[in-house]
Amino acid sequence: MINGITQLRKIPGIIAVSRVDFSGDIEMMLKDRLTPGLFESARKNSKKIHAYKIVYKSNGHAVAGFIIEPRNGKKLPCIIYNRGGSKDFGSIRIGRLFLDLADMADWGYVVIASQYSGNGGSEGRDEMGGKDVDDVLNLRKILKAYPYADDSRIGMYGHSRGGMMTYLSLAKVKWIKAAAIGAGLADEVGAPKFRHGWDMHQKEMYGGSLIEKKKRSALYWTDAFSKKTPILLMHGSADWRVNPLDSLRMAEKLYLKKVPFRLVFFEGADHGLSEFECETKIQIKDWFEKYLKKDTKIDLCPHGK
Repeated sequence: MINGITQLRKIPGIIAVSRVDFSGDIEMMLKDRLTPGLFESARKNSKKIHAYKIVYKSNGHAVAGFIIEPRNGKKLPCIIYNRGGSKDFGSIRIGRLFLDLADMADWGYVVIASQYSGNGGSEGRDEMGGKDVDDVLNLRKILKAYPYADDSRIGMYGHSRGGMMTYLSLAKVKWIKAAAIGAGLADEVGAPKFRHGWDMHQKEMYGGSLIEKKKRSALYWTDAFSKKTPILLMHGSADWRVNPLDSLRMAEKLYLKKVPFRLVFFEGADHGLSEFECETKIQIKDWFEKYLKKDTKIDLCPHGK
């Protein structure tokens, strides 16, 4: 994959590409910002992956994003990584490229991520689940044109708001082969009752009307999900940002709609599932290995002895 940057520059939708190297100013910055253990993990990961910053077209304006890939491999399956947060809170920092995203790439995937409109140097406006969903879906166009990516095997991962973006994507398209969601926001209608002050954030981001809240609440439109795309749901019982009942209620809805899913509910875990970081990564890795790489078939009909 030594010519990855050359191949990316040939893709029509990409405006600019640059390498992100673990050296010089970036190395010094990460050494200052990360704990010694995380810095060492990032340093080791940097020797196994290539990282690129991209600027691409989405809805007529420029949006920033990243691609992280293993240093070796051909026609690899892909994971679209949906960041959490809104505006610059939760935006993808350089450290995350060499930690979370690099871990996924090292599993044998081309990982691609968007900062979303209005964030991380992108033009446009962050609508937290409005037109910015196209910023996620337009990443497929890049993967289809990138010779190192197998666009027939695209999975999607999102945490928190990124989970909401994943739900929205699953409702709009059928080409996502498998999805994993952590602490996914699935009920914007009920969210202000759970999190104090959230209604003000809703008004700021997209107006906060009931219609717009329901557009962003997967609990109201599970009929739109493909019955062929397995979804991993993970949530912590001590999450104060997103109601843990969002994932429990989604699990019930998916079960009734015959959508394949797995629910992992971590006892006492916070919003970031930080108390179960290793277990979370194992769940995600195994999920994509089984349903994205191997395309394992699922039998939802009652069976067995």
